[in-house]
Amino acid sequence: MTADIVLRGGRVIDPETGTDQLMDVAIVGGRITEVGAGLSPGLVSVDVGGQVVTAGFIDLHSHTNDIPGLRLRVLDGVTTALELEAGVVPVEAAYHRAAAEGRPLNYGFATSWALARLEAVAGIAPTSGLDFLGSLSSPAFQRAASQAEIGSMLNRLSADLADGAIGIGLLLGYSPGTEPEEYVQVAALAAEAGVPTFTHARDLIELVPGTLMDGAEEIVRAASETGAHMHYCHINSTSHRHIDRVLELVARAQAAGSRITTEAYPYGSGMTGIGAAFLAPERLGERGLTPQDLTYAPTGEQVADAARLRELRATDPGGLAIIRHLNEDDPADFDIMLRSLLFPDAVVASDAMPLTWPGTPPGRLTWPLPDGAVTHPRTAGTYARALRLLAGGESGDGTGPLGLTETLRRCSLLPAEILAGRVPAMRRKGRVQPGCDADIVVFDPATVTDQATYAQTMRPSIGIRHVLVNGSFVVRDSDLVTDSLPGKPVRAVPS
Repeated sequence: MTADIVLRGGRVIDPETGTDQLMDVAIVGGRITEVGAGLSPGLVSVDVGGQVVTAGFIDLHSHTNDIPGLRLRVLDGVTTALELEAGVVPVEAAYHRAAAEGRPLNYGFATSWALARLEAVAGIAPTSGLDFLGSLSSPAFQRAASQAEIGSMLNRLSADLADGAIGIGLLLGYSPGTEPEEYVQVAALAAEAGVPTFTHARDLIELVPGTLMDGAEEIVRAASETGAHMHYCHINSTSHRHIDRVLELVARAQAAGSRITTEAYPYGSGMTGIGAAFLAPERLGERGLTPQDLTYAPTGEQVADAARLRELRATDPGGLAIIRHLNEDDPADFDIMLRSLLFPDAVVASDAMPLTWPGTPPGRLTWPLPDGAVTHPRTAGTYARALRLLAGGESGDGTGPLGLTETLRRCSLLPAEILAGRVPAMRRKGRVQPGCDADIVVFDPATVTDQATYAQTMRPSIGIRHVLVNGSFVVRDSDLVTDSLPGKPVRAVPS
């Protein structure tokens, strides 16, 4: 059979087998059919000599669900982007909407504890995207739930799991009044269904001595008591300068047999709704922050003072803001950031954010994007930056702390393995082997790097030469293929 596409003469790196050889890759009907030297020409043959050919990157933590934002993701080598930490409700509607619109990469969703809680406790109907972030500051959402209300939440989550939700997303850090027992009950539901939870942890006790429970201890406890697979989202951004204590705790729990996985992004700042409980002016000191450490995305302004912060929280609590936790230019802070990424089997995940436009957004298929939108640079640059820092090193000489194969493993294979137990599609991703999905990234190891900065947040990465999703080019010769929307849904198999 003549292959549809043959990528010829590239440096093929398979993260699972450790293969690192000059070979060809043949693709038929969206799957890899052969990997080897001297394969027969395909209907389309592409010379990728001097380039790395590997599995497309799998992002377990993406809040970018529209086509403009997702196009920035594929230009960073991402072939699967999943909304798992915040989640959605109901998941069936989210899958239907994505399929109807088309996506340039594969997509999938967890069910959302926060949205289920808003509905059960505060009487607020679910919304799409991150529009609900402003509602999380509501006192009605913040209060402790009755057992009847918890039962209503669990019923909503169970219905979504039956509809193929990948897991349960828990924005626990946005609800400091939630009783720890509620979290354990949600974890028990996940354990019974055989799906992971994806948690934005509660405050650490070092930050908030009066917290109902230390955020890291809570995740470890839930894993131990319920047997659930607990995925610790952006462990860097919630641990701050206490990352060593948190990583040591997680390592002990893992050694004792608890199923806990971690993720981190290669940046020293976060981004979320400016109305989040932990961004109240009187609480910024807990994290060593001031109002000037916040940049309000709708206007691009650095927040001047506590009065302006209170005004923004009152008028636009869901408005996104960049939060500078660590100074990436400071060697000591950079080292803190790096430790969360170097933790054994920590995966790279972006926490990619929506684009905030100053006026009317462009059409959903507009390309190139006009200037002016604000997002976090991780939306456009996470994976190229990880390759630069972890594989290439700061000097780009290939002497990064993880090396190339291990960095690629953390960007593709490990995320696939985290989900493979309940998500059959992931057993064919994260690998460059016959029978696997042709989700492939081809990049130049000498030039690949991120370009997005805090001043220019939408600049695409460079050095990404080709990206294929299900055997179709979405990036070719470093240019976006604007009419290519080959993404497919990624769903769990209900228990």
